[in-house]
Amino acid sequence: MKKKVAVLGASGYTGSDAIRLLVRHPDVEIAALTANTHAGKAIDEVFPHFFAPDLPDLTEWEAVDWKKQDAVICGLPHGTTQGIIAAVLTANPAIKVLDMSADFRLRDKAAYAHWYGHEHRALHLQDEAVYGLTEFYREKIAASRLVACPGCYPTAVLLALLPLVKARLVDAHDLVIDAKSGVTGSGRGLKMASLFSEAGEGLSPYSIGTHRHSSEIEQEISAVAGAAVTVNFTPHLVPMARGELCTCYVRLNGSTVEDLGAALEQTYRGEPFVHVTRDGAIPRTQNVRGSNHVQIGVFPDRIKGRAVVIATLDNLVKGSAGQAIQNMNLMFGWPEATGLEQIALFP
Repeated sequence: MKKKVAVLGASGYTGSDAIRLLVRHPDVEIAALTANTHAGKAIDEVFPHFFAPDLPDLTEWEAVDWKKQDAVICGLPHGTTQGIIAAVLTANPAIKVLDMSADFRLRDKAAYAHWYGHEHRALHLQDEAVYGLTEFYREKIAASRLVACPGCYPTAVLLALLPLVKARLVDAHDLVIDAKSGVTGSGRGLKMASLFSEAGEGLSPYSIGTHRHSSEIEQEISAVAGAAVTVNFTPHLVPMARGELCTCYVRLNGSTVEDLGAALEQTYRGEPFVHVTRDGAIPRTQNVRGSNHVQIGVFPDRIKGRAVVIATLDNLVKGSAGQAIQNMNLMFGWPEATGLEQIALFP
């Protein structure tokens, strides 16, 4: 019997990509779609590309019978999610929750208040949430009812760097991350910076030295480094709809570029979605667009003792909805790649 899955925040980009992927999932019935500002509308009134599937109309989240849902994928903004997820879990303690917001990612309660500007409103749930970086937390994800799916930038950066820091091949205290993402990363709301005339034909850094995803990256790298780590992280807005590429500059710990490549290959051997490039092939956003795949490449820097590690993914798929579904598969005991077999859309 198919599992009934609801999508909270179905009118946003991450919510719509969750719908796009779930439509073809053989073990899922999309049972409810919520978007309070569009309640009562058909989903194809908000996203016309959903004209073909037979999908439920949008409704307010309060109107959903949560006792009848087996899982919920949440695409609501940070700050909004905490109280709603708490209410959903109160109504149905057995439901599986895949949260794509930042509300449950940080383990340190003070860190959440510092980075997001207010005290956490569901601390009893923050303690049980599992960080949903699939390749590193599989067993905990499978046993959990609440998974905090990582941000798109942390997913790319951590997949590239965690194996290298863990193996002590690079200096964890000298990490420089130059990150670039398409405009869907800033959400579907009307913002001047994402207007075509503002974002098109240009490249813009933002949140310089203050981006909230730094806290996630530092949390996970510090855990494997065994010491508090601070990273140099600067994101940029690229005039494309989706896609993300992170260029990480690292200092070698007496290791070689070949050592880094070997460590990454060993870590991800057999992984369905993480691929280490060979023979000098360069990761490109075009190679993963629309898919749940990640490409990572390692290259020598012209500065002696340094290397460049590049990772690319689709910010709406492996960086969000795809990783949520990958984690959902684990939670229900299904093959991990179910519903995520799409290869990249190119050109």
